[in-house]
Amino acid sequence: MRHVTIMGIPFLHIGQQGFVDLLVNRIEQQEKTFVVTANPEVVMQANENPTVMNYLKQATYICADGIGVVKAAQILGDSLPERVTGYDTMVRLLEVGQQKRFKIYLLGAQKETIEKTVTNIHKNYPNVDVVGYHDGYFDWNNNDFAKEIATLQPDLVFVALGVPRQEKWITENLEKFSKGVFIGVGGSFDVIAGTVKRAPVLWQKLNLEWLYRLLRQPSRFGRMLVLPRFALKVFALKLKGQGKTK
Repeated sequence: MRHVTIMGIPFLHIGQQGFVDLLVNRIEQQEKTFVVTANPEVVMQANENPTVMNYLKQATYICADGIGVVKAAQILGDSLPERVTGYDTMVRLLEVGQQKRFKIYLLGAQKETIEKTVTNIHKNYPNVDVVGYHDGYFDWNNNDFAKEIATLQPDLVFVALGVPRQEKWITENLEKFSKGVFIGVGGSFDVIAGTVKRAPVLWQKLNLEWLYRLLRQPSRFGRMLVLPRFALKVFALKLKGQGKTK
């Protein structure tokens, strides 16, 4: 499949619905799949931390979760069709799961948040089989719930531990599973639970979802400082003539 490489990271050249269709096919073929949804913050972490870059190299697919990545692709001489976000991917997979009765497992967030997430999934997608869930607060070096998850044979495992912990968990435990799509979805549980409101559609269409989140959560300002660093690096690469596709 075609990729667009940005700062050493191969982004899949695909649209949102096409990506969902691809993952559904992988589920039906029982092909184990590791998905990373990467925004500029993830790209910068990977470029500054070899351990994070190694996690990304284990992924089956990396998609562009952020308008900054899409704009970077354009600047570097090629384009990506659109953003492919973790939240939208999760919701559309739940919609398909409602029809196909997928089995899912949820990992991450606070106890209250994940319980509300499960409740809302039961309410909105009653045919989706939530075979289990666990909050994101556990002893990393002393737990065996990955083996327990494997015995449940879920079609989908949504991991909301934040970057890079969610990629770390998937990388370290993927070999314990024989099938399933494993995808890091960041703060998606908070949105589904209703504890965090997603940007209105107009803000999304204007590619200002990041600004909406910043205005509602000023504590994110420190994290947002990565955006100008990302932009400067993209322009530096452009000046050097880099940005080939493969």
